[in-house]
Amino acid sequence: MTLALCHALVPAAGVGSRAGQPRPKQYVAVADRPLMVHTLDALAAVPAIASVNVVVAPDDAWFEVEVPAFAGRLIRRGGATRAASVAAGLAALQEAGAADHDWVLVHDAARCLVRPAWISALIDVCRDDAVGGLLAQPVADTLKEAEGQRSFRTADRSRYWQAQTPQMFRLGLLRRALAAAGEAVTDEASAIEALGHAPLLVPCSLENFKVTRPEDFDLADRLLRSRP
Repeated sequence: MTLALCHALVPAAGVGSRAGQPRPKQYVAVADRPLMVHTLDALAAVPAIASVNVVVAPDDAWFEVEVPAFAGRLIRRGGATRAASVAAGLAALQEAGAADHDWVLVHDAARCLVRPAWISALIDVCRDDAVGGLLAQPVADTLKEAEGQRSFRTADRSRYWQAQTPQMFRLGLLRRALAAAGEAVTDEASAIEALGHAPLLVPCSLENFKVTRPEDFDLADRLLRSRP
């Protein structure tokens, strides 16, 4: 078996309707650059990553304009769901020669504060693991289960982690997992779990949050500007 390579895959076919922006949120300027440019720069700075691949919608008219310096692979096969876009990206990777045993690191375009060191730590921990894993943050807040706006149960927070990305799994295993789970899954780890596997949780900073709501853009802007 040849040495397993690591490929980054960024699903970016959505429009981010919760962000309240006039354009898809991945192209909104944060710290003077489109949000996704920060994301792609972090992935490109990781020596262990052999290729960076972005999945956009077939009719995306923004990418080449907003990310003109991108040196990776652009895949115009994005679907209506995250799972569909990731599945399309995995298929394109295999068509380009990636092997089933290669690793794929799926990362949200909107997690623009990810640091190369965090990605490298995930690779170091998971490279020799039988399953793979994901960056995650242990939940610090008290969690309430609710009906409507009324709390009726408090969860044991010691058992809960907040999933982040990248999420790193073997290409062949991830393709099978997504095919079996369908398009309703919201992250790759849940599809892997549905096959009976237990992904590793690799602790990461709360700073690796996903820009989702209008107020998140200002926070991401301030954090990015505060970096050296």
